[in-house]
Amino acid sequence: MLRLNKISIHKKVYKLTTSMTHKLKYFAFILLLLFSMAIYAQTKVETLAELVPYLSQDNANVVLKEGTYTITVNNIKNGTFKFHTTIDNHEALVLLLFSGNNSVYDFTGVTVNVETEVLTAFKEYNEFYELQVVGNNNVIKNLTLVDVGSVYDPPTRRACNVVMDGAGNRIEGLHLSTKGSYPYGYGETFGKGGNNVINHFKHSAFLIRGYKNHAKNCTIIHRSYGHAMFMQAADEPLIEGCYIEGTMRSTDDMLAETGTGSDGDKAGFMTYFGFKLPAGYMMSLGEGGIRAYNGGETIIDGVVYNRGTSNPTIINCTVKNMRAGVTLTHATGKKYVSGTATIGCERGFCIGTGDIVDSYADTQYGPALGVDYVTDSGTNADITLLPYEGKSYNGSGHAAIIIGSDHKITLRSAVPNPDQNLKIQVGGDNRTIGLLKRDENYSASHIKLNNLTEYPVVLDENSNNTTGVSAGKVSDGGQNNHLFYKAMH
Repeated sequence: MLRLNKISIHKKVYKLTTSMTHKLKYFAFILLLLFSMAIYAQTKVETLAELVPYLSQDNANVVLKEGTYTITVNNIKNGTFKFHTTIDNHEALVLLLFSGNNSVYDFTGVTVNVETEVLTAFKEYNEFYELQVVGNNNVIKNLTLVDVGSVYDPPTRRACNVVMDGAGNRIEGLHLSTKGSYPYGYGETFGKGGNNVINHFKHSAFLIRGYKNHAKNCTIIHRSYGHAMFMQAADEPLIEGCYIEGTMRSTDDMLAETGTGSDGDKAGFMTYFGFKLPAGYMMSLGEGGIRAYNGGETIIDGVVYNRGTSNPTIINCTVKNMRAGVTLTHATGKKYVSGTATIGCERGFCIGTGDIVDSYADTQYGPALGVDYVTDSGTNADITLLPYEGKSYNGSGHAAIIIGSDHKITLRSAVPNPDQNLKIQVGGDNRTIGLLKRDENYSASHIKLNNLTEYPVVLDENSNNTTGVSAGKVSDGGQNNHLFYKAMH
């Protein structure tokens, strides 16, 4: 009997313990749910001033009310938007500084206008950024950011609309309209930094630094002298689905200013290249569409890094009317470009060692493909050459320029009757506008070229060991080349 009572007691204790355990687990689940909801619940704000305190918070999830907001000089003077960062002695005034971590900022339906007068609001700053991210793992999405004013309104020294530092950040769905630089309307005619004929006050659009930062589905309408999207001190940056558009102007149109008293006229159109601006070229009024640099500085978790750009990936982008479409020569590591088109640029692609896969370029204003240095090797490119509307303004006379060594190049054609005045040059001359005064005895060796277009190929006397086939006529002045003509029809 005693045994039965003990068993009964044990059963009651077990039932009580089990019940308490279930209740504790339930309460723990509820607390965790409430905590998660607290973290990820959206906070709606109705003004930019209300938004500002959340920019420094961790785990924020903020939505700004739809509408149009304007940042003026008075907003800067009253301190509403007056952040600053110092990275490696570079002091910058920042309007919107995202310094928190693991946060989401939703700007769907929001337009932020920045008056170009703001570019000179505080002359003590050498750098001016409209938006900068220094935290980690943040998402900023669907913002429309517009410079309102004249294309001729310069910054105090240098400006950039968007700067990404930190790690693991993503800016997605940004629509950016950039204005305000000096001089504007001449491209690189009078310099691009350093030895300038006319002192420059440049304004770029989007700078990617940091580690594994991601620009996705962004649009840049670029009406400023400066880069559209560029990388400095960036490791494993990803640029995906972005559209970049600059504007072009012929050198003939620039030279027509002679006698008008314009900036170009006052300089006698003497370029920083060391000669008077030649007619017959088309120049972008901006700089690089997508460009990587071998230097720069960034900040990640409060630590400053001085380094170049490494391991960039460019996927499904379009670059139109820029000085260079995609230039990655100065990056290191793995360089990969896929599904990308360059249209109406002074030069399409130039990446040094790396891969260009399933990509596209026209030759209206310059070569579809180039190589910067004879020391460059290992470009593996598959590019389809596109047709274009209107007159060719390709002053260099090249569909592609190939120098250096050990490149594997496939050029395909969507052009029914390619311009026979444009050539695929292997070694020898360059004739791009900035190199007209330089020695053009460039060498090219061990090139594998499959020219599936009908553009003619010129193998310069400085070329050797070029192999492959060409659907265009071949002129061979080099040594030990085995590039054979093969009609595609």
